[in-house]
Amino acid sequence: MNTTPPPKLFAAQEPIFPRRVSGFFRTFKWWIMAFTLGIYYLTPWVRWDRGPALSDQAVLVDLANRRFYFFWIEIWPHEFYFVAGLLIMAGLGLFLFTSALGRVWCGYACPQTVWTDLFILVERWIEGDRNARVRLWKSKWDLKKWRLRLTKWAVWLVIAVATGGAWVFYFTDAPTLARNLIAGTAHPVAYSTIAVLTATTFIFGGFMREQVCIYMCPWPRIQGAMMDNDTLTVGYREWRGEPRGKKREEGSGDCIDCMACVNVCPMGIDIRDGQQMECITCALCIDACDDVMERIGKPRGLIDYLALADEPAERAGKPPRPIWQHILRPRTILYTTLWSLIGFGLVFALFIRADIDLTVEAVRNPTYITLSDGSVRNTYNLRLRNKLGEPREFQISISSDQELSLELEGHDADRLFVPADTSEIQRVYVTAGPQDPASTTDVTDFRFWVEDVISGERAYRDNIFNGKAQ
Repeated sequence: MNTTPPPKLFAAQEPIFPRRVSGFFRTFKWWIMAFTLGIYYLTPWVRWDRGPALSDQAVLVDLANRRFYFFWIEIWPHEFYFVAGLLIMAGLGLFLFTSALGRVWCGYACPQTVWTDLFILVERWIEGDRNARVRLWKSKWDLKKWRLRLTKWAVWLVIAVATGGAWVFYFTDAPTLARNLIAGTAHPVAYSTIAVLTATTFIFGGFMREQVCIYMCPWPRIQGAMMDNDTLTVGYREWRGEPRGKKREEGSGDCIDCMACVNVCPMGIDIRDGQQMECITCALCIDACDDVMERIGKPRGLIDYLALADEPAERAGKPPRPIWQHILRPRTILYTTLWSLIGFGLVFALFIRADIDLTVEAVRNPTYITLSDGSVRNTYNLRLRNKLGEPREFQISISSDQELSLELEGHDADRLFVPADTSEIQRVYVTAGPQDPASTTDVTDFRFWVEDVISGERAYRDNIFNGKAQ
């Protein structure tokens, strides 16, 4: 009888205390963290003048009025294809970078990575580097330990609150909301959103860390299908490093088994064990290993960005292929082409769209009505969008080969006033006289025209007039 217990689907978390390291990739991660956090926290406070009738917040997701503002760009609800296009570009961008350079998104720009890196930095400032944190972890809960832990948690909580607060600023005017939050008069949704994001940031970045990447995020599994032997990813040249031993041991490889690569890894793995799902390719192990190699007088690159396809050549003592041959291959070229085409299409659509948007809906219940004098009247609902930041007056007219007259419900004239950045629905009546051919024929083609009274900008929509021959 087999008494072997089944494998566990979830491994209990073991504390990881990454050691401080310096080098190119660590510096690059610092710059990425500062850049991404700066964008996240500061963007809601950037102002952009759109006129007195519109918000001056540069980036604003106005859910109440169903608008998305991004500097000079304004996205209306019916223009959601711009948002969809950006999401597709983001997905293709992730596919491109993953195919070329592995999990660089996870290692450098993923929010979980960025905030975890920030929380580890705070932890190192307060509790010390790896050895000090290990000793503190193993020590008893005395006054010093409580003081350090409470201080660390307090700073984490401040960062988490700022994270949740910054998020809600994207959905309404940031200065106004900040004052209301302090005064306690903000909408309950704002407080609840901040509370949820504060809790998730505090728990995910402070306590769960690598567990989020391993057990909660689906991206590592997806990336496994996009990486191949030509993908450049962090790896260990075991043909050069093995067998491991001290530097003076005869016949040993370059690896001296110092564990520096393991001690700096935020995921707590040993890259020398080969490719692993837990690896986020942050490359901190490269900085640590290169530092050790320089100190013992060995060439750098024992741990490096490399492609598995180069392994046979490197084992034989030959140089690897140039990096550009790994990056420029059919898959990455295809992703780049698709990404560029979608981006070009979005930019083209953005620049050709008009400031006047007109839609016409015919009222077909009934199709037409006959007036007391024998005239035939059709009814239409005309939706007119003013996409500028100032009110505009429009003149509405029709053109046709037949005699047709126009009347605006509730208006004596043929002009319609539309406030800034709004849409108006106007019911319009088109009438043909009893003796006019349009009243007795099946359908008559005509065109609605809308013209800005001041600028002369025009828009039109074609439609049909239904006569008695229906």
